[in-house]
Amino acid sequence: MKTLRIFAAIVILFSALQASAAHADGGVYHFGFKKSVNGQPPSIDEEGFKAMLARYGAVFTGDMSAPELYLTFDNGYENGLTAGILDVLKEKQVPAIFFVTGHYIKTQPELLKRMVSEGHLVGNHSWSHPDMSTLSADRIKTELDQVKSEVAVLTGQQQMKYLRAPRGIFNERSLAVSQQLGYTNVFWSVAYKDWDTNDQKGAQYAFEKVMAQLHPGAVILLHSVSRDNAQALGRIIDAAKAKGYQFKSLDQMNKRTP
Repeated sequence: MKTLRIFAAIVILFSALQASAAHADGGVYHFGFKKSVNGQPPSIDEEGFKAMLARYGAVFTGDMSAPELYLTFDNGYENGLTAGILDVLKEKQVPAIFFVTGHYIKTQPELLKRMVSEGHLVGNHSWSHPDMSTLSADRIKTELDQVKSEVAVLTGQQQMKYLRAPRGIFNERSLAVSQQLGYTNVFWSVAYKDWDTNDQKGAQYAFEKVMAQLHPGAVILLHSVSRDNAQALGRIIDAAKAKGYQFKSLDQMNKRTP
């Protein structure tokens, strides 16, 4: 019985320490938002982290009073579709940012070079795609520095200012450390379940999912492994332009929320 009481005390103490650490880091969050419907503004007012994102200069949307859109791609690995995506962006003269991992850098150097040579930004998606909220400050720095340095060697892009947290998981420590390293955390205000390569529903489905959420100042998240996205991208761009939207680079974002 005494051993059990000691063990129970240790478990309680460990749980208390975990809770204290989580409180010190402001909790762990999986990014979520209330989607835009019929052009109305999306919202993160009820998610519990809006003030934290504002404190560390993160991006949820651009200017929600302006007809501007920001196209962002997450490139964790290559699925044979990015070259076609780049072809469409070149044809339509639309800028984008590609958030890349270490795996992508090691396996797709030529695509990285093409992204930069055609005027797109390359952003940081971490070297090994970890849960950033579990990492120490030193480990966060290592993850981000390795991506930045390898991209610079391959492409000549010396600056890397934008970060997308893997799986949208973050806490106050990850936001604070990455800000200190010179990064703006970029989240999103238009997205749908597009990352599952075994659950693709067709280009029309992708087109409808994106167009239904469009709103002024939207930051659009697409995964480059999605066949649906690749096939729908040209139509999405044309339809958005027909509605009066202009696609801009993140470097052109002059106003942002929160």
